[in-house]
Amino acid sequence: MVKPRTRKELRLMRESGRITALVLKKVLENVKVGISSLDLNQISEEEIKKLGGESSFKTVPGYLFTTCITVNEQVVHGIPTERKIEEGDVVSVDLGAVYKGWHTDASWTVLVRGQGVEGRVQQEKEKFIKIGEEALREGIDQATEGNRVGDISFAIQKKVEEAGYSIVRSLVGHGIGLKLHEDPQVPGCGKKNTGLILQSGMTLAIEVIYAQGSADVILESDGWTISTADGSLSALFEMTVAIGKLKAEILTALRYIP
Repeated sequence: MVKPRTRKELRLMRESGRITALVLKKVLENVKVGISSLDLNQISEEEIKKLGGESSFKTVPGYLFTTCITVNEQVVHGIPTERKIEEGDVVSVDLGAVYKGWHTDASWTVLVRGQGVEGRVQQEKEKFIKIGEEALREGIDQATEGNRVGDISFAIQKKVEEAGYSIVRSLVGHGIGLKLHEDPQVPGCGKKNTGLILQSGMTLAIEVIYAQGSADVILESDGWTISTADGSLSALFEMTVAIGKLKAEILTALRYIP
């Protein structure tokens, strides 16, 4: 049973979302040539604690990090490592905070620019990333009372596939609240007027998980990182939202993101 949040619960989730967004912004500001994803994870650890939150991702059994950081062909669940970020890398940062028991989750993808990146290649990567951001916004636009989960899914799929890219169908967005992952599932592809009817106050983590090439994915040997099977670029955009009567409220507000 997917229940709308009470006013008090939404107030707590707003604070959780504020923490998540500010930490994500701080980490993204530090995605530069020469830094490692372990370094970025350490920044997120320090920032969450400073802001009065706790790591949402550490509530996942067996996961030891505050972030999932994926690079280039890596899709999701990337374990932070000592690998150094390089010019031209496409880097996705995914993280979440818990505040007084309430979870929020957000992710964003950036291109690490540099003089060594060829102009045409950089433009193709920039276009690829931009489509994901736009697809997320269009999905969020459908997160209103009376619509269905399928309306969100359809909007995301349409934007991504019309640009010539692929939705990773085996990975989905999700409900969120007292747990990081709750019902309902929110796929990145689907049909209009299908799925759960949305009610004002429901909270969802809407995700755009997509690839430049094939949508097929593989699990890496670390047991966590999922990558594209063909080695093509992947990107990830995600925001936690509360369903509204006329417009969704973005709890991990985009205004905090560069």
